[in-house]
Amino acid sequence: MTVRRIVPDFQVPSEQDMTTNRDFYGLLGFEEVMNQGWVMTLASPANPTAQISFLTEERTAPVVPDLSVEVEDVDAVYAQVLVSGAEIVRDLRDEEWGVRRFFVRDPNGRVVNVLGHRT
Repeated sequence: MTVRRIVPDFQVPSEQDMTTNRDFYGLLGFEEVMNQGWVMTLASPANPTAQISFLTEERTAPVVPDLSVEVEDVDAVYAQVLVSGAEIVRDLRDEEWGVRRFFVRDPNGRVVNVLGHRT
């Protein structure tokens, strides 16, 4: 399995809080690379896999994840996770913004968004 990137996900109360965080993390060199109103991702221009996301809510799943892990083959990872018996929080599905993903709970109770970009 190949991990392409890992992104911490932080829930914030409002879109204004996303703006405040964008401005703060801009001081550290991050730039906004995606904003759908309810989810915003910042990345380092020098290292695009260094990212952080802020969410006011999760529009297609029951909870806001704590962490996102992009993998090369999300279907294969989903199959491995199912066999392991880990708790699936949200089943595998395609999203309108071009990713295929599922949520799983880790042994510490954190929710991990496992995703791959559709080609």
